[in-house]
Amino acid sequence: MVVIFSASGDQNSAQHSSRILGPLLHWLFPNLTPQREEALILLARKGGHLTEYAILGGLAWRLVRHLGSTQKTWQRTHAVYALLIAAAYAVTDEWHQRFVPTRQGTLTDVLIDTAGAAAGLFVLWWFGRLRKKW
Repeated sequence: MVVIFSASGDQNSAQHSSRILGPLLHWLFPNLTPQREEALILLARKGGHLTEYAILGGLAWRLVRHLGSTQKTWQRTHAVYALLIAAAYAVTDEWHQRFVPTRQGTLTDVLIDTAGAAAGLFVLWWFGRLRKKW
């Protein structure tokens, strides 16, 4: 959560990250149009949201599972609580961004963040099934 909070500041706004991602994209794809560059930067930024919240969802699940029971099996309630924790944090993170001049808090980002947490929980469940843990 500290990492996500620190990434919500001015230094990681679209204006600042575009200065890093833009030249990198042009180095990788020399004939990149400005429209495609903008789309790829947006995709990378939203992919970052998905990834960081997938990790948060997994960590929240571990916390809830540790506090909730001594069973090592998958329990849907643990996943639901972990998803609620991640979604609540997504709301507070977007609320925080409303007060940063170069950022904006959006409902779309809350939904992307929550989807990332859900994806992270699905991956945990899936790997547990593959490894026959539950």
